[in-house]
Amino acid sequence: MFDLDLWREIFQSINKNRTRSILSGFTVAFAILLFTILIGIANGLGNTFQEGFADDAINAIFINSGRTTKAYNGLQAGRRIQFKNEDFDYINNEYKDEIQYSSVRIYKNVNASYKGEKNNYTVRAVNPDHQFLEKSIMNKGRYISQLDLTNKSKVIVIGRLVEEDLFLSTESALGAYINLSGIQYKVVGVFSDDGNDNEERLIYMPASTAQLLYGNNDYVDQINLGYNPDLSVDEAIAFSNKLTKRLKDRFSVAPTDQSAIRVFNMASQNKAVSQFEGALGMIIVVIGLGTLIAGIVGISNIMIFIVKERTKEIGIRKALGAPPKNIVALILLESILITAITGYLGLILGVGVLKWANPMLADYFIKDAGVSTNIVVSATIVLVLAGTLAGYLPAKRASQIKPIVALRDD
Repeated sequence: MFDLDLWREIFQSINKNRTRSILSGFTVAFAILLFTILIGIANGLGNTFQEGFADDAINAIFINSGRTTKAYNGLQAGRRIQFKNEDFDYINNEYKDEIQYSSVRIYKNVNASYKGEKNNYTVRAVNPDHQFLEKSIMNKGRYISQLDLTNKSKVIVIGRLVEEDLFLSTESALGAYINLSGIQYKVVGVFSDDGNDNEERLIYMPASTAQLLYGNNDYVDQINLGYNPDLSVDEAIAFSNKLTKRLKDRFSVAPTDQSAIRVFNMASQNKAVSQFEGALGMIIVVIGLGTLIAGIVGISNIMIFIVKERTKEIGIRKALGAPPKNIVALILLESILITAITGYLGLILGVGVLKWANPMLADYFIKDAGVSTNIVVSATIVLVLAGTLAGYLPAKRASQIKPIVALRDD
């Protein structure tokens, strides 16, 4: 049953001892505030890393070519390494068990026009698997198909912002014909991408079409792979290292030449990010636990002082017939009330500070710093329990002493 007199007495005690109540509450509020900010910053760093790789498959491998910087096998430095279709086929045949997806990339810059609207865009000529490597999301229509590749079809898939630029949101681009530098292409799909806006201002076409129309050759600018997801991170890294060595042998490139053939494996990046996030998480846990422990120690010391300060009051209550359980309940409820309210205020203040600081934190690569309410509420509950325990033990001892002893306490 709700005891109105008990709660009235608790609030009177808090009001009478404002300095004591403020100090005990400040300890809890500051601990929760600092805990919230630390966890929020850690989450913001995690968001930054996740966004940085949001638009590529986590198992992607990018193979780029350049120029040799070292003479090797009688060949001079400065040779241009040029990938061809046969190199792409060689990789797929040689490592079919390690590869899930594969695609070439051929880059072209075009002037696109439709009914008077014009703009310049980058074209990526690709294979059908590229959709999964780039994680393109089809909003309308379809992606490049194998039939398009076989028939060297004049079809394109455009980004969401390309459609907005050329069609002005007045009509759908699906099925329309766009002029790309003098050649008409049919739009068979519109995609979106979780990366930045630049990814949605791209145009995709079949690789075979680009090779036929722009040079009539079998050159490719880049080879993209998706390694078998059954491979562990270390196995995936070993695969890319083996692939790099094999390609250097194939093109007579010195093993120590880092410019002629460059293989970037997302597995290496993911491993580094995981290690960083793990280390960051441990640091945050240690600091967070340290903050909570400091809060627990602080509230415990204050509660011990509060009970000692009220020893005479407890003696008077016992002399007037108050049972020990009522005395313990009075002190405990006061402790729980102060801890819960100030802990909640610390949580609100911490969340507010993170929201206020988010624009500034973004300049330091900390994106959308925030914290799960469940985590902070759990931390607050821990402090409440600690405050309860800290108040219970001395309150229990004080409630058991004789009234005459308590009244003589100095």
